[in-house]
Formats: sequence, C-alpha cells, structure tokens
Amino acid sequence: MVSLGDIKAAHRRIKDLINNTPLLTSRTLNNQVNAQCYIKGENFQRIGAFKFRGACNAIMTLDDSLAKHGVATHSSGNHAQAVALSAKLRGIKAHVVMPVN
Repeated sequence: MVSLGDIKAAHRRIKDLINNTPLLTSRTLNNQVNAQCYIKGENFQRIGAFKFRGACNAIMTLDDSLAKHGVATHSSGNHAQAVALSAKLRGIKAHVVMPVN
C-alpha cells in the first residue's frame, strides 16, 4: 500500500527534475457533465507524458550498487523515453528494446 508519506518522499526526490505541469479546466466538459472537472496538463511534462514521473522516481531510488549496471526497458513509446532521460539524469546507462512488428 502506498502511503501519503511515500508520495511526498517521491515528490521530494524528483521535484527538481520534473516540470510543474498546469491544472486546467474546460467549460465545455464541465457543462457536459454538470461538474467542475480538472485536467492535469502532463503533456507539458518532460518527454510529453506523466510516465516520466514514475520512471524518474524508480531510477532515482535505485541503490548505487544496482544503478551502476544501468537499466533496461521494453517499450517504443513514452516509457522508453522516460527511462532513457531518467537514466541520463542519474548518469547511468539505459538499454531500450523496441518491439518490431
């Protein structure tokens, strides 16, 4: 179970590496659902997706003895970009395997 303390610790760990993305609203959407809706503009995040937050946190929490071996992922999209950038920021190697159709 993830606690509020875990979330706050993750934020402290990555806050200087991530973009502070805007919280947006939409009158059209609000009118359609008859409620106040909020949209987190994660397309303004580094690499253009929220996945950078998770990859960055995971890579920054790696023990140095593990991190020195680098990281690997299997992705052709946002997760691949998030892992690659996070590894670069940590100063470790990233190996990205991209699927081929």
